[in-house]
Amino acid sequence: MKKNLFYTVMMAMVVMMTACSSDDVLESVQPTQENGESGIAAQAKTVLVYIAGRNDLSDYVPVDLNEMKEGSKHLGNKDNLLVFVRKYNDGAQPWLARIQNGAVTDSVSLSDMGITSSDGENRASDPVVMDGVLHYAFSHYPATGGNYGLVLWGHGSGWLMENEVTPLCSRAYGVDHGKSTDDKSSDGRWINIPSLAKILSDMPHLKFIMADCCNFMCLENLYELRNVCDYIIGSPAEVPDQGAPYDQIVPDMFADGNFYTPIIDKYFKSVFEYLPLTAVKTSEMEHVAQATRQAMQAVNEKKGEGYADMTGMIHYYHTDVRGKFNPDYNIFYDAGNFFLTYAPQEVYQQWKQVLDKAIVDYRKSMKWNTDKPWFSKYSDFTATEEKMHGVSMFVEQDPVRGNYAKYNENIKKMAWWKAVN
Repeated sequence: MKKNLFYTVMMAMVVMMTACSSDDVLESVQPTQENGESGIAAQAKTVLVYIAGRNDLSDYVPVDLNEMKEGSKHLGNKDNLLVFVRKYNDGAQPWLARIQNGAVTDSVSLSDMGITSSDGENRASDPVVMDGVLHYAFSHYPATGGNYGLVLWGHGSGWLMENEVTPLCSRAYGVDHGKSTDDKSSDGRWINIPSLAKILSDMPHLKFIMADCCNFMCLENLYELRNVCDYIIGSPAEVPDQGAPYDQIVPDMFADGNFYTPIIDKYFKSVFEYLPLTAVKTSEMEHVAQATRQAMQAVNEKKGEGYADMTGMIHYYHTDVRGKFNPDYNIFYDAGNFFLTYAPQEVYQQWKQVLDKAIVDYRKSMKWNTDKPWFSKYSDFTATEEKMHGVSMFVEQDPVRGNYAKYNENIKKMAWWKAVN
C-alpha cells in the first residue's frame, strides 16, 4: 500500500471517529470449545487477514477492522473470519481474534498462543511470529475441503530482498518497525517471499492468497507461491493506502465457485478504476515458466549480446533517488510489454496464450494511485491496452547502473530465475 493524499485526509477523519472503539483490543480469552482443537465439529471455511500495520499504515487498521466487522454480518455461522493485528498504540503484543456478526471475539495475544518472537519485538514480519500465528489460527479454526484463505495486509515491495538478518529479512512484505516509533527508522524489517513460501508450505493448502499490498503480482512471486495456494489476487502496481473495501468483499472471500471476480470488481470500483488488478491460477505457473524460458531464449537470439533497452517500457513502481526520478532504478516491468517488444511475434503470441490461461481475471488501468504526482514518476512510458498484461517481471540490466548489481544477484535467490534460465 502507498500513500495517497486524498485518501489520507479522508481516512484521518474516519480514524478520529473510530479510534476509540472498544472492539479493537479485547481482554485475552481462549477460543470457545466449539472452535477449539477438541471442538465438536470443524468449521467450513476460514480466512485470516494478516495485518502487518506497525508502520505508516497503522491509522488505517481501525478503519479496515470496522469494514471487516460490517462485512462479517453477511457471513454464516460456520465462516471463520480471523484477523491478526499488529499496529502502533496497541499495547505490548499483537493479537489474533475472530470477527463474527459485527464484533471482535475470542482475542488472544502472542503469549496466549505460546509464541515467542525471535528478537523480543513481536514483529509481524518475524517468520517465527507468522508461523506461530498461522498454525494457531488454522488449528483452532479448522476448515473443511481446503477452504482456507489468507489476506496479506500491509506494505509490499514485490520479490525484492536484501541480505537476511537471521531469522528476519529486510524486503518483500510486511515491514514492521519493532519497538521503534519512527517509520523512517532503519530498524524496519520485512519477510521475503521465499521465507513466506516456506512458512506456508507447512500450513493447510490455501484456496487463495489476496495480497492487499503493493507490487505483489510479479511472476517471481506467483511462481514462488505456486504450490501453497490455488489462486493469488492482487496488483502488479502500487496500491493506495485504504486498500480493499472489506465491507463489500468479505462475503466474497467465503463464496463458492468464481469468488475472485466479485472481489476484483468491487476493489476496482472502490478506487475509481485507478488500479490494475489480477487473479492468477497458480497451477498454470509451471507452464508460464516453461513458456518464458523459451521466449527468453528467442529474445536473446534476436537481440544478441548486451542488455535490453527498457526505455518506454511500462513499469509498476515509481523510482526515487534523493527526490529525483531515475529510470536506472526501475524493477517491476510489465512482462508482456517486454516480450511484445523483443520477442518474435509468433513467440510472443505463444507466450501470451500460456499466460492468458494463468490469468483467470484482470482489470486494466492506464494509471494507478500513487503517493507522488503521476507525471513526475511515470511520464517515461505510455500505457495501452496492448502493452498491459497484469503481471510484472524483472529483466536484468547493466550492473554498473543504479542498483542492478544487487538486483541481478538477488533475483537468483528466487525459484523463478532457476526455472527460466
